[in-house]
Amino acid sequence: MKPSIEVVKTTSENSDFVFLIETFDTFLWERYPELKTDYWGNNLIEFNANVIIIYLNRKPVGCGCFKKYNDTTAELKRMFVSPEARGLGLAQLIIKELENQAKNQGFETFILETLYKQIEAINLYQKVGFEIVENYEPYVGLTNSVCMSKSI
Repeated sequence: MKPSIEVVKTTSENSDFVFLIETFDTFLWERYPELKTDYWGNNLIEFNANVIIIYLNRKPVGCGCFKKYNDTTAELKRMFVSPEARGLGLAQLIIKELENQAKNQGFETFILETLYKQIEAINLYQKVGFEIVENYEPYVGLTNSVCMSKSI
């Protein structure tokens, strides 16, 4: 039976988004316990109206959002797909949906930050057109960060 995939545009107040982000944070801090103090402040979620959640067979399995970085640039944030849902192209779907929203809001560029050990994420971002760039604020000087950019 073909899986049912649903894309929902929502806000950061959505309980499924909160659940996915808590799951993501647990994964990150288990993988990078030594970095928690350097990065924790960058992972706080203030209200965000630009959230996408992916449901697989009615279960929330992926999310992402973006926020304004400056007048022409949006920052991709909180990209996560549950391990059991990986390999289905859901992360690419999330990115495409968020790019379309950002473009419709007048943004020209997407930027993001990930950690150097996130090889799968870096490969995914490069696959969809992101290029590694010099670290932008607030990641300047953080050698564990990999910053990327893409014209949308």
